[in-house]
Amino acid sequence: MSIGILLVTHPGIGDMLLKNASELLGSCPLRIRCLDIPLDNDREQLMRLARDAARALDDGGGVLILTDAFGATPSNIACELTREMQANVVSGLNLPMLIRIFNYSSDDLAALTHKAAEGGMRGIQVSRAEERAT
Repeated sequence: MSIGILLVTHPGIGDMLLKNASELLGSCPLRIRCLDIPLDNDREQLMRLARDAARALDDGGGVLILTDAFGATPSNIACELTREMQANVVSGLNLPMLIRIFNYSSDDLAALTHKAAEGGMRGIQVSRAEERAT
């Protein structure tokens, strides 16, 4: 069993990150789908689409759902799915997060969830310009 990955994001974000991660690593080792959540959405219809996508990805090991912004509609839809099925949600989707889960694609749901969060956080770094003496 492998974990299915569902990217539930604002339009275009999931597709673009997935395309870039796949190109960087040469392939996508996981069963993965993207679901765009438009700003003018029919919440019930999108909930059905998300449910169908998540169920199609779940072969018994569960689904890791990645969203772009905690508290926004994509995240809220993703969190609702955790009440219905074996699924975890990690918000703050970024390229390092995807690359990290691609590299640990054989992990179980709990481990892959941890790797996703860890990869996302480690991918955030602050670089400061040094103060210049005048």
